[in-house]
Amino acid sequence: MTAYIDGMPFTLALGAKAPSFALPATDGRTCRLEDFADAKVLVVFFTCNHCPYVIGSDEVTRRTVDRFRGRGVAFVGINSNSAAIHPEDDFPSMVKRMAENHFPWVYLRDESQDVARAYGALRTPHFFVFDRDRKLVYTGRGVDNPRETSKMTVNDLENALADHLAGKPVRVPLTNPIGCNVKWLGKDAHWMPAEACDLVPK
Repeated sequence: MTAYIDGMPFTLALGAKAPSFALPATDGRTCRLEDFADAKVLVVFFTCNHCPYVIGSDEVTRRTVDRFRGRGVAFVGINSNSAAIHPEDDFPSMVKRMAENHFPWVYLRDESQDVARAYGALRTPHFFVFDRDRKLVYTGRGVDNPRETSKMTVNDLENALADHLAGKPVRVPLTNPIGCNVKWLGKDAHWMPAEACDLVPK
């Protein structure tokens, strides 16, 4: 099964425009999509505080940010997990985590989960790469083994950014995100929307 069900994907289709957002950041600001208008490329990724796949790959993501932000790439992490399911994903814990780790991205709280629905976030982490016109050119995993990055063999996020910035088509524009599912308010911890499915058939 693919992400395209009767032409209506749960996750944004390649070429789709980035949905708008206005969310509180851990640094006290409210950040909007328009705030990143000067960036050549925008990476939006859905993440959280507790997921072992996030924690396992955060330093690889940091290195990717360090490699590409000087080339006009902006990075925005969004935590949409319900704190009712995982209390450690609440906003104060986000602020604490950023203070302790000094991650080089903006970290936003999607309390309503509306932004996760608009993007079709499936797991943590789940990456979306948008071009200058904010059209989607890559979505899926960051690396092929985010929980144990010492065993990873490919960094799809870096490949996508390198290809796009070189003016080439992204070699693999669609992959399945690997990680914990988004924790939806009022649902079982392992619940996913009925229309959510693999982006690439397994």
